[in-house]
Formats: sequence, structure tokens, C-alpha cells
Amino acid sequence: MKRFRRHGHESQRDKHKQDLYQFNKTVEHGFPHQPSALGFSPSLQLLAIGTRLGAIKLYGTPGVEFMGLHDENAAVTQVHFLPKQVEMVTLLDDNSLHMWTLRAHNGISELLEIGRFTLSGPPGSNLSINFAYIYSVHSLNSFSGMVLCNSFTCLRRLIPEDYVGRRNLECVEALHENPLNPRQVLIGYSRGLMVLWDLDRQRPIQHFLGTQQLESVWWMEDGVNILSSHSDGSYCQWTVTGEDPQTEPENQEMPYGAFPCKAISKIIQVPSKQGPPFLIFSGGMPRASYGDRHCISVIHSKTHEALDFTSRIIDFFVIREPSALVVLVEEELVVVDLQSEGWPVIQTPYLVPLHCSAITCSHHVSSIPLKLWERVQAAGALQNTHYSRKPWPIIGGQNLAPDPPQRDLLLTGHEDGTVRFWDASGVCLYPMYKLSTAGVFLTDADPNDNMNQGSEGEWPPFRKVGCFDPYSDDPRLGIQKIHLCKYSGYLTVAGTAGQILIMELNDEAAEQMVEATVVDLLHGQEGFRWKGQARLDVREEPVLFPPGFQPFALVQCQPPAVVTAIALHSEWKLVAFGTSHGFGFYDYHQKNNIMVKCTLNPSDQMAMEGPLSRVKSIKKSLRQSFRRIRRSRVSMRKHHTTNALQEINARLEAEALQEMELAPVQRKIEARSSDDSFTGLVRTLYFADTFVSDSSHSTPSLWAGTNGGAVFAYVLRVPSLERRAEDPVVAHAAKEIQLMHRAPVVGLVVLDGKGAPLPEPLEVAHDLSRSPEMHGSHHLLVVSEEQFKLFTLPKVSSKSKLKLTAVDGSRVRRVGVAWFGSRTDEQLESSLVVLTNQGELHVISLPSIKMMVHYPCIRREDVSGIASCVFTKYGQGFYLMSPSEFERFSLSTRWVVEPRCLVEAPLQMRLKNPSSPVHRDQPDGVPTEHRCLTNHNLVLESIRCTGRQCFIILYYNNVNLYINLRPLVLNMLVAKCYF
Repeated sequence: MKRFRRHGHESQRDKHKQDLYQFNKTVEHGFPHQPSALGFSPSLQLLAIGTRLGAIKLYGTPGVEFMGLHDENAAVTQVHFLPKQVEMVTLLDDNSLHMWTLRAHNGISELLEIGRFTLSGPPGSNLSINFAYIYSVHSLNSFSGMVLCNSFTCLRRLIPEDYVGRRNLECVEALHENPLNPRQVLIGYSRGLMVLWDLDRQRPIQHFLGTQQLESVWWMEDGVNILSSHSDGSYCQWTVTGEDPQTEPENQEMPYGAFPCKAISKIIQVPSKQGPPFLIFSGGMPRASYGDRHCISVIHSKTHEALDFTSRIIDFFVIREPSALVVLVEEELVVVDLQSEGWPVIQTPYLVPLHCSAITCSHHVSSIPLKLWERVQAAGALQNTHYSRKPWPIIGGQNLAPDPPQRDLLLTGHEDGTVRFWDASGVCLYPMYKLSTAGVFLTDADPNDNMNQGSEGEWPPFRKVGCFDPYSDDPRLGIQKIHLCKYSGYLTVAGTAGQILIMELNDEAAEQMVEATVVDLLHGQEGFRWKGQARLDVREEPVLFPPGFQPFALVQCQPPAVVTAIALHSEWKLVAFGTSHGFGFYDYHQKNNIMVKCTLNPSDQMAMEGPLSRVKSIKKSLRQSFRRIRRSRVSMRKHHTTNALQEINARLEAEALQEMELAPVQRKIEARSSDDSFTGLVRTLYFADTFVSDSSHSTPSLWAGTNGGAVFAYVLRVPSLERRAEDPVVAHAAKEIQLMHRAPVVGLVVLDGKGAPLPEPLEVAHDLSRSPEMHGSHHLLVVSEEQFKLFTLPKVSSKSKLKLTAVDGSRVRRVGVAWFGSRTDEQLESSLVVLTNQGELHVISLPSIKMMVHYPCIRREDVSGIASCVFTKYGQGFYLMSPSEFERFSLSTRWVVEPRCLVEAPLQMRLKNPSSPVHRDQPDGVPTEHRCLTNHNLVLESIRCTGRQCFIILYYNNVNLYINLRPLVLNMLVAKCYF
């Protein structure tokens, strides 16, 4: 008999899905991966960063963020804002120019690319857009002598022959306009020659004959004095006198001479309201002793500091007054307060380096109670006393996003044994508090040893700046699992060497010992010999812990393998933990271990070789070699490393942990052998108050799922509150399930009589959730990599299942329970959120376990991104799109966190006579005017920006051609313009 669909029912179901589910990638948190260019608009108060992957990101006041992506897979080499407007131009290393605008739509600004133009010539030609002009320099090696005029003789006729010789002037290195007269432009050549050019008369005014290779130029505010920096680590001061040529500078300094020094790549001098100006330059360090340092020197009056950064300097600028120095380095953005004594660093509200130490795990907690929030905030404030109290200086745009409806925390564990707490409530992922676990253990690191902290009288006067540190004192400190109870304030963190720390929040500093309880997970098994890492040694003397989370109990698993699963039940005061050898649980109230269960398969000798045993030997050798190199560099007080080394090391670690944790075997529906490696690895642990022994009485229980498709259930007898300190917690085995397909169990959820997941511990006691329904039948949902299976309790009989691998070949990688609701209805529905190894997100209904919607989210090749994904309680998620950036996404129509901001053009200045001298506070990155010659006799007369219009003025056959840059954008922009 033919079945017909109920169209009314289907349409209603589709409408219901649209009301609840909607996928959006909303915001990118963290520091841009591989930055390559920096720009700033003083009029808009916006900061722009371009990357080597073609991304362009804008930041203003906290909450004002924009992101764009060039279609070309090329690096952004320069970023410049048009003056007094909401447009900017980017230059890529494929010789293409792009114009962007911030266009308002429905009261919200959007970053849009409105045009592009590709300059002819081989990719990687020496193109330049000076911060005061838009220039396109093409084939400079062939046309190095042509500067804004038709004849080479007009440039060199006044230069002595012994200076020019047979060598050409080489490429144009710098362009800078007179701050008092924009009709005069200083042009610097690599060889050292600088030419002061008159745009009106099209001839040179004065030549400055430098003898060293030129790196940068800076015209002082008086319009008379010029600074030039050079490749030998020196800088010179020149004076515009009109006497041509000038063969010797007025003054020449080598700040860190007289031994050979590295080049001063950029130099600026900024006047201060009171006292002498600030002289700031990058580089210039003594080559032999400090050639590997990344430094910017700041000199003001008698104060001289060499700011020592943790990675390569990309660019820097000064916010005028001067109030702050903004420095973009390869791994972070550092803002230095130039108005406060000691020049402290200003805490950034965004662009904080999440990867200051490599991220090893993440944990999200929604709806933090206000009291806990304030206590964590207070503990973090005590750590940040070294930061400047000045407000954030970049304040462009308006943040129109509503206040976050709740307080959310994202906790990230790191390779160096730290846990960082981030305010994840809104657009800005703001650092709140940093917890270090290294103090509990004996390591090779000396806490008083600061490799970059200069001592008094040291020359150069180094001062370490920035927090990026790619080194780990001991890789065993790495954090693998985190669980925070937001109601009790208890925190559990577990590490790479089998250590589990239980902590509580304390508002005062405390000195105490942390006693370790060693738990043998092999439980008397013979014939096994651990070949992996040794366990960490615990300090035997009291340790002073600062205010914040302080450890009071430590469980040390033996063998000391990676902790692969933890669960915390703060009401029962129990912690469960699991490794590749078994699981157990610990009573942190009485500080004793309750029981252990060895899950190790007798044939699984690979589990005894350490946490990275499944990695191919060449990978293991490479990783160990890199670690030896890193440790040796640390011991020799070297703290810098190449990007290639960092990327290779991070990639190998990610691949190794991925292979170890997930044990992937490509297949669809065939059963797995019980002899597969790591079958005993514990993947998930779950506490539940449910029906295990009979259907009349619910009891506390612990459920554990393994890599071999086994589920173990234990019944717990937890004493009453009055007897909790005296009577022991007792556990005994109750159930055991073996999935026929033997796929790894990645999630366990108990559903109450109404089909809703059980509430979190203490959630009902705090009146934040209804009591679970205990009258109907409870169900156990077992999520394996390949299917979802529902069992009735207490009989543990199969009720229904949903296959995944057998249908499309994908496997479950991450799973979580989330609550969804529409924008109009207050009613919430619980669903299962799943991420597969194909990078797809699935939402599955509960308790019916039916597929509701699915969306592509992460590239299937991005193994690290998939492994790093973490879900929130309200249908959002985070994953690492790069080692330094979290991509945030939402599956919910109700809970969406995304930038909503507006940037408006500032009030325009009236047109002035361009030939009259004017004073400019600070250019926005593009010229008001410029003139050059093309190889097609087409003269770019000027680029003129007035009001909301921007014109290119071309001169061809004695006729001026005015082209409006707004509609045509860059399509007519300077085709082959040579200097």
C-alpha cells in the first residue's frame, strides 16, 4: 500500500526546525594567525591587521570588530586608510590592490570589498604603498633612476659623479611628505640617496648623499629636520637648507655601536607636550651578542629602554600625544603606555594571544553565578597589577550589540601546565584569571629565572615585553582535561603524566602541602611493564599559593599515562578519572581512593609504551628531537624559535594525540576486533542518580565508556550529609554493556522519565533547574563513534538506535547536550549536538534520537580543529581554526554572539588650497595628492580625497582626466607607474 506524506505535518516540523536551529559562524577570537601588515586610522580610531593568508581584520572599541577575506591566496603586505573616510586600501604580494569600505546596512556597518586592480609585473615585485600616499612601484630594478619626471638627468645632474659612479640608485625604499607642505616629498633610495622633490615644479630641491644602505626615513614635525635609519645600525639627522647637495648629516648616531649592529628597520620621532620628543626605532642591536633579539628602543630624555619582544616585529606606530606605542609582532599585539611611569603594558581587550603556550584542551561553562564570577575576577585583578591603568586607547566605532544575557567562562588548558579563564560572554574573549599548576611539582625550571629581564646597568637596557612563550618547562605538565563546578567552586584539572588536581577557590593566599594519592590502575596485573614517561615529583614542603584556585588534593595515576576522561560530582564530593589503562574514582572529602577498574586488554602492549605510542616512529623521533632542541635552547637561555619549528612541533603533537585518543580505523559497518589497540582506553565518565539495581529506588552511580565499545556501571553508596565525614563511600559493579560493533564510546547521557537529561550536580539545589522526573522509566543513551543507542533502565534493554557510520561513513568526534529555544517562546528543548570526523554538525532530538538538522562546519582535513571543538550548553561552540584563533559558531536562533557595530565617517574638513602649507596631525595612510609618470606617457596627476569623494586625476595629451574613485574604485588605478 502506497504511503502518502502528511504535508501539513511536514511543513509544521520544518517551521519548528527553523524556529530553533540556525547555523552561523559568528566571530573569531584570539590573535590572527601569521600577521603580515598593520594599519591605523587616527580619524576613525580603527586598527587593521592583514595576514599572510589574505585575511584583513579591523578592531576599534571593544566589541567593534570586522573581518574580510581576499579571494586571492596571497599575503597582505600593506594596509592604509583613506584620510577622513571609511575606506582603506590593501596591497597583496601578488601585486594586487584592493579597496574596502565600511558600509552601513540596517544600522550596522559591514566590511565590503568594492574593487580591485592588479598591477602587471611578476609577483613579488617591489611594490610599495607609503603610509602618506598610494604608490605603485613596478620593476624598480629596471627603472630605479626615474623619479617623477621624464628625464633621469633632472634627478642626478646635481649629484657628484664620484657618488653615482656606475651603480644605479637601486629601488625606492621610502617616501615621506613634508608635514608642513604636502607639495614636497622626500624620496629615499636603498643605496642611501634621499631626494627632496617639488611636486609643483617637478624638480628636485635638495639631495642628501647618504653613504649607508637606507632602511627608513622620518620627517620631523618642524618640516626642516629629517631622520634616516640605515643597515649598519645607525641613524642620521639631516637639515633642509636649500644648499644642494648635502653630503654630510648634521648628526649621526649608532645607539648600540661601535661593534657591528643590525639594521634599524624603522625610526620615528614624536614630540611630547612637555619635555623632549620620543625617539623610537626597531632593530639596531649588536649583531654578535643580540642579533636574535626582537627589539624596539624607546628614548625619552634620560630614559632609554630596549623593549624585548617574544617574536619577530611586523610593524609599529604611535598614537599621538604620544599616549601609546602599538607594536604588532608575529605572535601578539603589545600596547605600551608612554604616559605612565615605567611605560607599563596596557591590557588588551581583544587580540590576546590564546596560544601564549600551546592550547591542549578547552572547557566551557555557561551561566556562571555572580558570586563565583566576582571572586574569579578579583583573583585575576591581583595578578594584573603590573598592567597600566590607562584605558584602551583604540576606541573607534560604536558597539551596538546588546549586553550578554549571561556570564560564560571558557577555560583553556596549556602545555606549560596553566589553565586560563576567559570571559566568553560577548564578542571579546577577555582574559580574567590565570592558574598555574607547575608550583605543585618539582621541575627543572627556576621560577626566579627570567631570561629576558635586564639587570640594572646592563647595556642594551632590555625589558621583556609580551606573554607569548612557546616553551614548556616540562611537557608532562600539559593540561588534558578540565571540569569546573560553577555552584561549589571546585575545579579539577588533569594532565599528561596521570596527575589529577582537585582545587577550591580561596580569596586569600595560603601556604599548604599537597599530598599525593598514588592509584595503581593496573591493580596487580602482572606481565606489563610501563615504558613511557616518569610521573611528576610532588614538592614535599609547603607551597605558597596566591588567591584563586588552590590545590588541596592530588591523585597520581600509575602508570603515569595521559588522563583521557574526568568527571566531577561536587554534591557527592567525588572525582572519577580514566586513562588508557583503566578508571577509578576518588573521595576528595575524605581524601582516599574508592576503587579502580583495569580495562587494559592483555594483548594491548602498545598501551604500555606511553601516550604517543601509535605515532609512526619517524614522527616520534622528530618530536623528541625537537623537544631536545627546545630544552637545550632553554638551558642556554635562548628563548626564540623559528615559525617552522613551532608549526612542525604543534602539528606532530596534534596528530599524535589525535591518533592516541580517537584510534581511527576507516570502516563502515564491519565489527571491530577485540584485539585492536587501546580498546581499554577510557573515553567518557558520567555520574548519575538513576535506576541501576531496580526500578523502585534510584541510587548514585558511575558510568564509564571505553575505546572498545564497553560500558561499565557502578552503584555507589554515598553516606548522608551528617555521616559524610566518617562513613566511607562504597562502590560495587552493577552492569556491563558490550556494543556489538565495538566502536569507541564517546558519550553517555541518562534521560529522566520525561526524556530530559539529568541536571548538573547542585543545579536543582540552587533552583536553577527542575527536579528530574523519577516516576517514569529512565533511559541510558550510549553514543559511540558509529551510532546512537538508547537503553531502558534498569534492565539495560535496547529500545532504539540511530546509525551514522553505516549510512554515510562518518564517525562521531565530539558530542554534547544543548538546550534550544525560539526567539518568541520561552520553552526550551534539549537536543544532542554532534560533530563528526567530516567536520559536520548534527542536531539529534531527545529522547526520540532522530536527526533534526545538519550543517558543514569544519574542513574534514582540519584534524586539529575537529579535535579541539567544545560545545556550550546553549547551542554554541568553539574550535581552533588556527593555533592562535578560536572560531565561534552558533546552532541556535535564540543565542547568537556576534559583532554588531557602526562606524561613521568623521566630519570632513573644508577644501583647502593644496599648494598652501598645511599642518597635519597624522596621516591616515593615503595621500591627498601625488604625481608620477607611467611608461605609457600617462601621468597620474594626483589622488585627491575631498569630503566623501576620492578622485584620481590623470594627465594625458595636455588634458586633465578626472576619475571618481568611488564608483570605479581601483579599475583605473595607475597602470604601470614607475619611479
